[in-house]
Amino acid sequence: MSVYETLKALEIVLPQPTAPVAAFVPVVRTGNLVFVAGHVAKVDGKPWVGQLGATITTNEGKRAARAIAIDLLGTLHAAVGNLDTVTRIVKLMVLVNSRPNFTEQHLVANGASELFTAVFGERGAHARSAFGVAQIPFGCCVEIDLVVEVA
Repeated sequence: MSVYETLKALEIVLPQPTAPVAAFVPVVRTGNLVFVAGHVAKVDGKPWVGQLGATITTNEGKRAARAIAIDLLGTLHAAVGNLDTVTRIVKLMVLVNSRPNFTEQHLVANGASELFTAVFGERGAHARSAFGVAQIPFGCCVEIDLVVEVA
């Protein structure tokens, strides 16, 4: 099954990428590696503001991470033209805006990890880092960047 058939079965529609709001490019390709800049959590197109362990629950954070993964796929699709050329999701870095005593960043990150595995199967299994941070741009609850290998 193609990636696009899987996305359709999961009822996922890829969004159009949004332009960066700072001094960076959304995607850099070097050889077969594609680096997708960090995407922040959004609700209805606006920053999903909040802090895990204070105003956002772990399950809400997990949903935010899944939504970011979908946004990342939209940006990746726009950059490479065909998601079926992805040979491996290599690495995610997940930043979680969280209180100092919040220790479930790894569970929040699962929202993105599980989505990539569902979409790409074994090619979606990846290395990952998940960090608790004091703040994310716009006060968002989660930010994720992505490294992918393409054919």
